[in-house]
Amino acid sequence: MITKWGKRLDRDNVLMEYPRPQLRRNSYINLNGLWNYAIVRGKGVPDEPDGEILVPFSPESELSGVQRQVTPEDTLWYMRSFALPEGFNVGRVLLHFGAVDQIATVYLNGIELGSHTGGYTPFSMDITRELRENNQLIVKVKDYTDASYHSRGKQKIRKGGMWYTPQSGIWQTVWMESVPEEYISGLRITPLYDEEAVEITVYSDSERPCTARVGMVVAEGDTNRPMRISMQGFSPWTPDNPYLYDFSVLMGEDRVESYFGMRKFEMKKDEAGIMRLFLNDKPCFHNGVLDQGYWPEGLYTAPTDEAMIEDIRSMKELGFNMLRKHIKIEPLRWYYHCDRLGMLVWQDMINGGEKYDPLTVIAPLFTGAKIKDDRYSRFSRTNDEGREQFKKELDEMIANLYSCVSIAVWVPFNEGWGQFDAAEITGRIRSMDPTRLIDHASGWHDQGVGDIYSRHVYFRPYRFRADDRGRAAVLTECGGYSLRLTGSGEAAKEFGYKKLKSREELMAAYKKLYEQEIIPSIPKGLSGVVYTQLSDVEGETNGLYTYDREELKVDGDAVREINRRLTYTPQGESES
Repeated sequence: MITKWGKRLDRDNVLMEYPRPQLRRNSYINLNGLWNYAIVRGKGVPDEPDGEILVPFSPESELSGVQRQVTPEDTLWYMRSFALPEGFNVGRVLLHFGAVDQIATVYLNGIELGSHTGGYTPFSMDITRELRENNQLIVKVKDYTDASYHSRGKQKIRKGGMWYTPQSGIWQTVWMESVPEEYISGLRITPLYDEEAVEITVYSDSERPCTARVGMVVAEGDTNRPMRISMQGFSPWTPDNPYLYDFSVLMGEDRVESYFGMRKFEMKKDEAGIMRLFLNDKPCFHNGVLDQGYWPEGLYTAPTDEAMIEDIRSMKELGFNMLRKHIKIEPLRWYYHCDRLGMLVWQDMINGGEKYDPLTVIAPLFTGAKIKDDRYSRFSRTNDEGREQFKKELDEMIANLYSCVSIAVWVPFNEGWGQFDAAEITGRIRSMDPTRLIDHASGWHDQGVGDIYSRHVYFRPYRFRADDRGRAAVLTECGGYSLRLTGSGEAAKEFGYKKLKSREELMAAYKKLYEQEIIPSIPKGLSGVVYTQLSDVEGETNGLYTYDREELKVDGDAVREINRRLTYTPQGESES
């Protein structure tokens, strides 16, 4: 199956947009396109390539041109040559990888540059010393999928139901830029809403003076220390008015462009004494859908930037104001589009661990049982190295996404999939980012911490329960109604939480869920809802859209009318 964007794909210009919207330079060489590849059983080095692969699409995907499964016993090799344009190098040359699943080792001109473990976070390397007039770049990849403790998300070697086709290797843009000898390595942007200011930290390997400019306002400071810029009279960022401010930073000979939005996320009581989610000092009902981020022809990789935009825009047009990015970290451009279009994001961390125990990850859906998550064997987390690797990747995710305007909530664990020490992990997240809320254990195995009283309800009617620990109550998964249409997918088995036979039956079930269970719960304290899900994915046919995004299964006008009612007044009374 291939979407309309995949059909229009220009193989000579694949995902050419600048991949890092909040740290932009004029220097940019995109390395997407045709590379040579080889899949070798064991640890051997290939004698010659197996053929060509279209990067950044994984070899398992249709758009890659390969469509071969990389197993835990295989080693995947990428090879390509390049020469830098004359005058490109102004001091140093950096090589960037958006994401490589799972363990990547990079070589340039026969020299090993380094390795990165973790299939969802970006990494960079300074390649200046190894550069030649003509260069040979090689990337070696190992991907264990679910055969080890590594973070793998919803990929499974034996796919089916809620577990999807595994993908391997390079799946986000590969690119180069040239920077001065001393350069800006990163930005940390914190809107200080109550203080009418923004705090910007400019990171560099050296301590140097730097200047930030927002419009006509200029602030001077030093690298690696926060500097504050007055934003008196600012325009707040909201989903209805996603106002963004552009700014630039200058450090020596290096200059970067960026943006930010002024907003504040809180959990506090409304005027009726009910705990709510707040945005910019006002109650804000988080009305969202679960978003897996899978594509029929690209798996983890959207065929084009426009395809990513359309997923966000289509949900916004239906009246939703939030996407829960489910067990996946997207390219930075996806978050940029949420920032500029006005879409709140709940960001999941990627699950890992060994083989899951059904009594831990499935039974609580029916029993509601809670288990203390220091019982590592029950949560498939007995491997010490695996727990430490999870923390490392969690730190990388938060550092990578911290400055994104739209992210409102971090979700480190889902349904007990490799969960462990959630209270400690919550404290870890809070120390890295005190500006956002935390749903520490989405669904079940609540450890009594975080900001969200999180429940998943599928096979029985939802009945509101307030949290005895004073957190905001959110129905973080529900619905999942299944209707298979022509563009739903080609899997042999259909998976969903309630199978329906027609659009009319689906719409009736959807309307009943919201009108009889969700809307009446809002005056009682329900602060958000996440419907499963944006689109079908392979055998999981419970999307609002088909997998190819061609058909909306529900009545758009009816959904918009329901969503209009998913709000509350400051007094805690739902609008009619």
